[in-house]
Formats: sequence, structure tokens, C-alpha cells
Amino acid sequence: MTTTFAQLGVPDTICRALARNGITQPFAIQAATITDALAGRDVCGRAPTGSGKTLAFGIPIAINVERAKPKMPRALILAPTRELAEQIHEEIRSFAGQVRIGVVYGGVGYGPQIAALRKGVDILVACPGRLEDLIEQGLVDLRAVDHVVLDEADRMADMGFMPAVRRLLEQTSSDRQTLLFSATLDSDVAKLTRDHQRDPVHHEVGEDTPDITAARHLFWKVPRAERTSVLAEAVGTAWPAIVFCRTRHGSDRLARQLDKAGIRTAAIHGGRSQSQRTRALSDFINGKVHALVATDVAARGIHVDDVAAVFHFDPPEDHKAYIHRSGRTARAGRSGVVISLLTPEQVKDAQRMQRQIGLDEPVGEPDAEVLLESVPSPATAARAVAYVAPGHRQSEERGQRNRNGDRDRRGQGSHGGQGNRNGRSRSQSSQDRDRNDSEQSDRRDGGGNSSNRSRNGKPRTRSNGGGSSSNRSRNGSGGSSSNRSSNGSGGSSSNRSSNGNGGSSSNRSSNGSGGSSSNRSSNGSGGNSENRSRNGNSENRSRNGNGGGKPRTRSNGSTGGPNRKARRAHLQSGTA
Repeated sequence: MTTTFAQLGVPDTICRALARNGITQPFAIQAATITDALAGRDVCGRAPTGSGKTLAFGIPIAINVERAKPKMPRALILAPTRELAEQIHEEIRSFAGQVRIGVVYGGVGYGPQIAALRKGVDILVACPGRLEDLIEQGLVDLRAVDHVVLDEADRMADMGFMPAVRRLLEQTSSDRQTLLFSATLDSDVAKLTRDHQRDPVHHEVGEDTPDITAARHLFWKVPRAERTSVLAEAVGTAWPAIVFCRTRHGSDRLARQLDKAGIRTAAIHGGRSQSQRTRALSDFINGKVHALVATDVAARGIHVDDVAAVFHFDPPEDHKAYIHRSGRTARAGRSGVVISLLTPEQVKDAQRMQRQIGLDEPVGEPDAEVLLESVPSPATAARAVAYVAPGHRQSEERGQRNRNGDRDRRGQGSHGGQGNRNGRSRSQSSQDRDRNDSEQSDRRDGGGNSSNRSRNGKPRTRSNGGGSSSNRSRNGSGGSSSNRSSNGSGGSSSNRSSNGNGGSSSNRSSNGSGGSSSNRSSNGSGGNSENRSRNGNSENRSRNGNGGGKPRTRSNGSTGGPNRKARRAHLQSGTA
């Protein structure tokens, strides 16, 4: 029998607020810890990144916290990064009602933070450095704090925050409740539990390395000079994506290179101002950029629920960093793919790291087909919109109001319309400007309709022909896709559609002599597909679920070599 929030003791008002955000049933870590936390017990919880720990501690704290005096908060939540602190603040604020919640972190001005503290903050979310600074200025007093939360405790240990965390804990009430949550319970975290918690109840959810088992892991050997071009092509297939670099300078340089390759990109790292980091993360969440290039320090603060892929452009420092990075995808039961781009001299280190974390994946050449198969399916995307982080709700509402041309990428489940999940990019490289007039349009609709058209070979500057098109559509249940490409001699087309149950696909390609086409459709139960190619090499593939309509495929060749008939694979009891 499924447990509900009400059965855990959560009041009706909060249950309704959660339901408005699409949250109706607790995740495992929430079901395990909320009752003990509401009873005032100290809790030590281990759960993977993305498993719903914020609600596990946020709900009990919001219920039990008392009214605070100016400058004297009653509850304190410590987080390792600015982004994580801000997201915790926004998420708790979405259901906490009249409870006053403030957030303090570095990289921004003091004014608004000081003003909020002077008015009175019941729950204070903070990064250790800025909080100690405010305490030294006499702007915060922690003596009244009787509820403390340490979130991502393992990451705070990795970042060297433990001395500051201990100093802050010693300033709070001796009769406090302490909730500690972490992805791992190693020696540093265990010592913190021993020294600063009283008879804590332990709850562990998932495997020790859950981020590894939830995603598919690919290891590609790529010459150093080709890594950027391989990455750009891969991100075009699997996005939204987070790309990891070792240094700030490397992140900025790679972001510029991907932009030139036609991939809309933003960089996020400690060298950026907080406003730049906030804008980059917001643009990523709202679909204005396809890829976020980040350093390890910024990684732990990125909590976005439907990241399709993580790319290790530079190798992680160690196996723990690999786990933390890779945990940005395949969150909360969803699927995802993790790709490591290895130079030949990095292969042995990668194989050694695999043994440390229990992986046994081959190192091979880049394979676009395997990547495409590993990208989360439309059904997964449809499930992903069931939980929308409260901080993202405003962007979703804008998508409803602006259905014509809006770029909001959070859908509305099975009833979404046109403006739900789409992005548009146009290649800006000089070679593209000289050779082709191409537009790549990627749409992802929850139950909506997609229509992408590309036409190459027309004179844009000085030359004709040789262009290429790539159209991709991804829809939820009942959605439909129509992708069409037309290229000049030597052009190529790649049209791909994926729809949920009852969806339909229509992919058409027309290329000149020597051109090639690849049209692929994948529909759920009751779906229909129609793939057509004219001239050149053609490859049409359709896949429909049980009871789906018979795929229609037509290919007419000219000088492009032999044509292949569509491979028709009906899922479950479909005919071959």
C-alpha cells in the first residue's frame, strides 16, 4: 500500500501546497524520515543525490519551527553551495505558508540579506562562509536556533567546510534537533554525527553508489583535437546536458567553442558573479540553453530533475567526483546517460576508476546510435514533468501563456500544448554560413504536436548545395510529429520522432544526387509512423507499440547507392 504525506503526519495545508506543485506521494527517503523528524528525533539520513532530501527535512522544519525575533532565527539549514542554498529556500517557501524563510550566501550584496534578518527570519538557509561573516558583524545570533539541518554533509566535508560547520553548531542551542543528510556516510560525516547528534535514528535509502546504477555509462576514446566537435554533435542528440571541465578558464573556453558550433551554452563556476550563475542556471532550466558547462565546485549546487546527459569533458579528480558529477542525471528514478570523452592516455586511469566504483564498461569509439538509444525516452520525459521544482513553476506558467514561439521546456504532462518544450538553434559557423541555409529545430512536447522543417541548398551567401538537416521531435502520449527535410546535391537528412501512446510520426526527406536520408520513428501503443525518402541513400525505421498502425515507408533512389527497406519492429505482440 502506498504511503501518503497525510499518513506521515503532514498537515492538510502543506499536502495541498505540495499537490499544487505536482507532488502527491513521498519518495523513499521522505517516507522513512518525516515521521521521526516531526517527533523531534535527530536523524542521520543517507540517500542518493536527487532522491528528495529537501522535502524530507524541509517539511518537518516548516511544521515545527517557532516564530523568530529579529536577527535570531529559530531553524538553520546549512548547504555547501549558493545554488543549492537558493533552491532549498525556494522549495521550502513554496509550501511553508506564513513561515518566514531567508537565505544568505556570498557573491551578492549584503543589503537584502541584512534587511530580511532585521525583520525576522524563522528558517535561515545559509552557506557557512557568508553566515560567519554576518555573525562577526553582529547581524545574526544563533543562540535561539533549536532546529539544524546539514544538507550534503559529505560535500561540505570535501570542500573543507567542516571546521566552519562545527563552529556554527557550537553557537546554536544545546537542546537542538539536528538533521543530517548526505549521499555518503564516510569518516568525516560519521565523526560529525558522533560529536553533534544525540542518539540519531539512521535511515539509508538506495545503494551506496546509486548514481552509478541509475544511468547508462559510456566511455569514448577521442583524440584531443576532436573532443569539442564530438561533444557538440553528442549534445545535439542528448540534451539538456551538463558538461564538466576541471578549470574555470577551460569552462569558459569550451562554452565559446560550443556556441560557435551551434550549441547554445552557458558556463557556471566560482569565477562568475552570483547574478551570472543564477542567470545561467535559469536559462538552462527554462530551455534557453542546451548545455551547461560547469566545474566540480558548482556541480553539487545544480539540482535539475530532467537532465538527459552528463558529459565528462575533462576527467574527474577521483571516483567520488565522478559519482557527484554523474548524479546530475538519472535522478529520482529517471533514466539518463553519462559520457566520458577520453584521450588515449586517459584510458587506463578511467578503467582503474571504473573498478573503484563497480563499473565494467568498455572503452570504444564514439557511437551516435548507442547514444540515441540511451537518451531518456518520451515516457520518461512525460513522467519527469509530474514533479516540477517550485522555483521552476513561474517558467512553466509563462509557457502556458505564450504558446506561440515560447522556449519554455517544461511540459504539462499528457495535456501540454505547443509552447511547452521547445528550443531553436541556428548554426553560426562561417562554413555553415557559406555552404548551407540550415535551421535545426528541436521540440519536446508533452502530448503536443511538433513540426520541424529544414531546407538546405538554397543560396544564402555565395554557394549552393551540400547542406544537411537534423530534425528531432519528442512528444508525450497522444502527441504527433512532422519532420521534413529538403537538401541539394550531396546533402543529408536525419529526422527522428519519438511519441508516447497513441502518437503519430511523419518524417520526409528529399535530397539531391548523392544525398542520404535517415528517418526514424518510435511510437507507443496505438502509434502510427510514415517515413519517406527520395533520392540518394535512404534508411527508414519505424517502431510502434502493441496495436500500432502498420508503418508506411517509401524510398526512391537515384545515384546514392542501394536503398534499405525500413526495419519494422512492433513492440510486444506487434508483427515483424
